[in-house]
Amino acid sequence: MEPYDFIILTDNNFIKPPTSATQTGWQEDTILAEALRRKGFTVGRKSWSDPEFDWSHTRAAIFRTTWDYFDRFDEWKNWLKMVSSKTQLINEAELVNWNMDKHYLGELQEHGINVPETRYIEIGEKTSLTLLHEETGWTDTILKPCIAGSARHTYRLNPENLREHEDQFQELIRTEAMMLQPFQHNILTRGEISLMVIGGVCTHAVIKTAKAGDFRVQDDFGGTVSLYEPNAEEMAFAEKAVAACNSLPVYARVDIIRDNQDQLALIEIELIEPELWFRLKPEAADTLADFLAGSLSPVNN
Repeated sequence: MEPYDFIILTDNNFIKPPTSATQTGWQEDTILAEALRRKGFTVGRKSWSDPEFDWSHTRAAIFRTTWDYFDRFDEWKNWLKMVSSKTQLINEAELVNWNMDKHYLGELQEHGINVPETRYIEIGEKTSLTLLHEETGWTDTILKPCIAGSARHTYRLNPENLREHEDQFQELIRTEAMMLQPFQHNILTRGEISLMVIGGVCTHAVIKTAKAGDFRVQDDFGGTVSLYEPNAEEMAFAEKAVAACNSLPVYARVDIIRDNQDQLALIEIELIEPELWFRLKPEAADTLADFLAGSLSPVNN
């Protein structure tokens, strides 16, 4: 069979016709697929874990809605190693491997990107939540895994609830690294800004706000999102963060806040499967399609 130019990567939850729970992922992938087809490319859409597809039958595979990878991490790592030898990956495998573990935030900080203070807790470390808070002097904190998404195992801690989270914490650090940060209070009043950066240039942004009484901005927890007009400082910060990566990503989502010192700070830079909010800014999918076309390796004769 003739190979595809692009396969848009999703997971098993988004392959079937959409339901109310999967509509947004389906819609985002469809907008990008249509933008690529308008440029004359052949485009398919597959689950990354499809056992039957021959990955050498596509010129490139684009990470999009592979939102279950952190729940199947060992399987994902094996697949990533295999598929990177068969086709071009966008973003490239080296960036994906680097971006999977939030220790990368420490590297970006060393390159001059402002990141909230972070205490990393490595697998098997002998400590406790009480000791960590005594060590750092922090009293209002956020605990989260270094490999995760959608606020999985993300907890807001304070002296009153440390004991009730201790058993869970000990169970977590037996198998995965965690990170502790001071709680950033501006999230409650000013939200979190996500800036989409394509080819190193900011194309659009959204602002995410938590529902009343919560701190998590993800829509899984009742957060809301709307299109946002970033200012020059915010765009420059996002573009600088992307430029500080190991190599320049084709696309990225840069999540920023105003920290407790009222400075712009990086919460996360997502290079693997970021929601890019094309349904709020469809023309940005055409911009990405242009850069994907320029990133596509030539056909070997």
